[in-house]
Amino acid sequence: MSRIHPSAIVDPKAELDSSVEVGPYSVIGPDVRIGAGTVVGPHVVIEGHTTIGEDNKFFQFCSIGGAPQDKKWAGEPTRLEIGDGNTIREFVTMNLGTTQDEGVTRLGDDNWISAYVHLAHDCRVGSHTIFSNNAQLAGHVHVGDHAILSGYCGVHQFCKIGAHAFIGMYTSLTQDVPPFVLVSGNPAGQRGINIEGLRRRGFTREQIDGIRAAYKLLYRSGLTLEEAKAALIEEEGRSQAAAGDIRALRDFLDTATRGIVR
Repeated sequence: MSRIHPSAIVDPKAELDSSVEVGPYSVIGPDVRIGAGTVVGPHVVIEGHTTIGEDNKFFQFCSIGGAPQDKKWAGEPTRLEIGDGNTIREFVTMNLGTTQDEGVTRLGDDNWISAYVHLAHDCRVGSHTIFSNNAQLAGHVHVGDHAILSGYCGVHQFCKIGAHAFIGMYTSLTQDVPPFVLVSGNPAGQRGINIEGLRRRGFTREQIDGIRAAYKLLYRSGLTLEEAKAALIEEEGRSQAAAGDIRALRDFLDTATRGIVR
């Protein structure tokens, strides 16, 4: 039996694995490629140069691979790339990239993207993230692995959110968020480290203690940012269990472009 509902419109040039399911009234464009085991629910539109991996689930009324909401886009063949095992709920929108960046919007693997989330052009989202309802990313935002964005938070263009960070509900984010840090508010302010998230992901007590010590150097020591970076090098040498985590924090600080929430 065909896994494509008779009312769906799938362009003959689209490349779908034979195991892909397409629900009623969905539309799939000519430049779309979809991997094995992916389920496209009813009333979903997938267009543009969009590549989707395996075992994804798209719920009804998603709009995937639409043109960037950027007046500078002139129809260039930019792309959207989605990995494996993602859950993408109702009314999610994901746009193509632009030539003002690397020309691609990218979502990794095993992400939970809740209803009404928007991933704008040129966003890069890692793997194992959670986006609650109505979390909104402007263009060129980067989100690290295991980050959590709570409902109705808004992220300014070009911001970076580090791995394992937590963004609270209704947060207005205009600066970068380092890994492991919990921020909330409007304007956003730091509230500690994401201890519960780290525990759930198997971080040891020694690791968490090392990350907490690094957080205190960055936020509670009274040091300037440059002084805190130097102190983090010393802390990395002292904390064997969390050395890799502190190094990841230092690397993030070296690449932050909008200043960090501090």
